[in-house]
Amino acid sequence: MTPPLPVHAAEVPPRTLRIALSFAISLFFIWGLAYGLLDVLNKHFQDTLHVGTAESTWLQVAYFGAYLVVSLPAGLWLSRAGYKIGILTGLAITAIGAFLFIPAAATGAFLPFVLSMFVLASGLACLETAADSYVAVLGPPGQASKRLNLAQSFNGLGTFIGPLIGGTLFFGGGAPGSGAGAHDNVRLIYAGIGIAIVVFAVFVARAHLPEISEDSHAVEGGRSGGIMARRHFVLGVITQAIYIGAQVGIGALFINVALTTWSGLTPRGAAYLLSLALAVYMLGRFASTALLAKVSPRRLLTLFAMANVILSIVVSAGINKVSLIAMIGVFFFMSTMFPTIFALGIRDLGKGAKRGAAAMVMAIGGGVALPYPMGLLAERYGSPVAFILPAAAFLLVALYGAKFAATEDER
Repeated sequence: MTPPLPVHAAEVPPRTLRIALSFAISLFFIWGLAYGLLDVLNKHFQDTLHVGTAESTWLQVAYFGAYLVVSLPAGLWLSRAGYKIGILTGLAITAIGAFLFIPAAATGAFLPFVLSMFVLASGLACLETAADSYVAVLGPPGQASKRLNLAQSFNGLGTFIGPLIGGTLFFGGGAPGSGAGAHDNVRLIYAGIGIAIVVFAVFVARAHLPEISEDSHAVEGGRSGGIMARRHFVLGVITQAIYIGAQVGIGALFINVALTTWSGLTPRGAAYLLSLALAVYMLGRFASTALLAKVSPRRLLTLFAMANVILSIVVSAGINKVSLIAMIGVFFFMSTMFPTIFALGIRDLGKGAKRGAAAMVMAIGGGVALPYPMGLLAERYGSPVAFILPAAAFLLVALYGAKFAATEDER
């Protein structure tokens, strides 16, 4: 399939750019909602299917493993078919994955849910590959970090709503049930998500989404060669994978840590606190978007990462109530990390921007690395101690911002 003839962003009418950006930003809400439900499902299945803390993280492994497997093929498809077809492909696969939760809920077994999550996340990987790179090119190159942080703010809105829905419907007032009947609300939620995605895909199919040339984001006089020759890109992908591993592990164990460090807290109350943490995360996105008008992306990334090193160590100490508050604070300072690392990593890639974006989205597969070892640490030493691993990850993120995110022209 041949994509539409690409044009430079400067040649597209501002109104068309705004409409395209609005559609792209809407996609961020979709995978935010899916991710917001993920961590609540983790605890729900611990209660209803009696899986252990470490075993329950296979949901996260399936979700982020899909990014590891699908992102590069999605990038190749995006280069061939263009942004619009790439987005529609992602929406179709995501809808199929959501509908698979209906038969999975009927089985009352853990494995079908894991497989359904993998399919759903495969669609989300296609969406992120398209939407992240599309937002990056829908305007001046120097404003890419601000656009991505703004778009990720709506992702934060989805992650905020997800735990509210899950906490209300998954954790009832009585003792948790078991078997297929315990998952009726899971079936209901994902059926609704699937229908909503199909409706949204119809609007996308009818919309005019211009194909933007990545040449408009190339730097004159920049170094020739492939994207793998760019140190800031290669280390950016590695850093992104490390950061996502920390983020996913934190989300997976949030409810467990909350129940450990706040006596008398119920699972439903912990789910609502997770929603509060994700609201703080969303506010952090808006705050960092404003701060980027005054602070360079590299400096902001370094400062926020160092703040999280300190806060993660406080969480690992397991101090009653203090550690829980520190864990909520971690979400504020995580807020800018994904979009800022993404934007710093794909700078100056020119025609390699789509492939670079695909690799950056593939780095989300780093989410498979930390949840399981964190779960093992939690089972052996207690949930708070597992936060030693995110503390080390945030230290590496700070190092990337301080030193390795510089392009050749900046070094």
